[in-house]
Amino acid sequence: MTWSQRLLVAFFTAAGALHFLRPGMYEDIMPGYVPAHHELVLASGAAEIGGALGVVPQRTRRLAGLWLVATLVAVFPANVHMALHPDRYPSLSPGLLWARLPLQALAIWWVLAATRPQRGSHETLTET
Repeated sequence: MTWSQRLLVAFFTAAGALHFLRPGMYEDIMPGYVPAHHELVLASGAAEIGGALGVVPQRTRRLAGLWLVATLVAVFPANVHMALHPDRYPSLSPGLLWARLPLQALAIWWVLAATRPQRGSHETLTET
């Protein structure tokens, strides 16, 4: 594994664990139109941990990367909601809330770059 892959595993494992350790923090940032806040917070935490663990074996790395990208896309509306309603998050500056949006694209790029098949590795999505 590369250092970027190791960091990716550590980051998403820690981020996913926080969903279980501090679920209220994540429930508070979810838009009101999204149902089952608590359950979805736990599911997204499990998705992050599962995706991170899937990065470890080379055989599942690419699929796990796509899983993590899908997870990042799925939670993006919560980030947009925060930026549009800064009054609900007085401890965070509005500028920081807006700055988080392009960081999501950077995170997606990182996941894709870290999990793409290495040249000469014969790694593919269909490999068993």
